[in-house]
Amino acid sequence: MMLAFPLTEVFNYKINIMKLSARNQLKGKILKIDEGLITAKVTLDLGNGNIISAIISKEAISDLDLKPGVTAFAIIKSTEVIIGTPCDCKDGNCN
Repeated sequence: MMLAFPLTEVFNYKINIMKLSARNQLKGKILKIDEGLITAKVTLDLGNGNIISAIISKEAISDLDLKPGVTAFAIIKSTEVIIGTPCDCKDGNCN
């Protein structure tokens, strides 16, 4: 099913069209879209120097009418978080 609303209206909190179980919803503006053969990398500017990217299908780019400058949301749903620390080794081979 396709909705005939721009993405900015679908996620406008005054319009309750859909609720999501994902609690991490980050609002931003699309900086750029780098298209490949099947997928595209969408880069969002979240403000204050924070950038996030997602790989989505080219069909989704078209369906959502995504373009640079458009307001969009990064919705993050994950079952695990991985933590890392910097490597202090000179040769880069840390254990």
